[in-house]
Amino acid sequence: MSHVPIDDLVMEQANGGMSTAPPTSAPASTQNGQQEDLGSYKLKFCTVCASNQNRSMEGHLRLALANYPVISFGTGSLVRLPGPSIEKPNVYKFNETSYDSIYRELEAKDPRLYRANGLLNMLGRNRQVKWGPERWQDWQIGMPRIKHEKDKGSEGMEGGVADVVITCEERCWDAVIDDLLNRGSPLNRPVHVINIDIKDNHEEALVGGRGMVDLADSLNKVALEEREKVGAAAFDTGGAASRSGFDERVPEVLAEWQERWPTLPSTWTLAWF
Repeated sequence: MSHVPIDDLVMEQANGGMSTAPPTSAPASTQNGQQEDLGSYKLKFCTVCASNQNRSMEGHLRLALANYPVISFGTGSLVRLPGPSIEKPNVYKFNETSYDSIYRELEAKDPRLYRANGLLNMLGRNRQVKWGPERWQDWQIGMPRIKHEKDKGSEGMEGGVADVVITCEERCWDAVIDDLLNRGSPLNRPVHVINIDIKDNHEEALVGGRGMVDLADSLNKVALEEREKVGAAAFDTGGAASRSGFDERVPEVLAEWQERWPTLPSTWTLAWF
């Protein structure tokens, strides 16, 4: 059976369990969360997939474990997870349904099926990261996230802004860009939106999460260098003038990262909050 997509309904019938085919290999030099000391300053990240369940949550967890401020979202209209058949998915509302409640519901429905296809393991991870799936389009950018103190990676995200948004497939990247354009840039603050194409299965999400941490380390190293040039106070405001040096170097950083991760195609643009 092929890999079972998690974040949407493009899936095979799930009664055969997850594929055991090996995931796309990661660079041998990657250190699975081990990273050099890059200083106290950390860029703020946001990870995005369709349902805020698999790829964005693996990235959220990995970045949080690497001590980066991070939040995560989905761009779909509803949270969609595989059910007993493609015609019978499990559907939930964003912002209203906890990972724990989804876990308990699926465990009660068919524990054998949802253990075999990896959903219970995934949800078990998710409920240790934050309360429940959030929708990107409902995010009030710049509003304090005072109810998320228990989320992993919440320290540093209290102000409700991010420096880098990482999406996990092209349609999510398009949705984020369209939404930012519709918002009209009220904060006049630059944000780098980077898409990393990650296949929607558990194995590839693990590889993608490691790739995100490697990219975060590379971006943060450059941010530290540019921050030292212009001064911490100016750089930390997030304004276009103080961040121009960093903004100009991001494509170069991404190109170097792409050479290390050739199986994770990427796209970049500079957008505005």
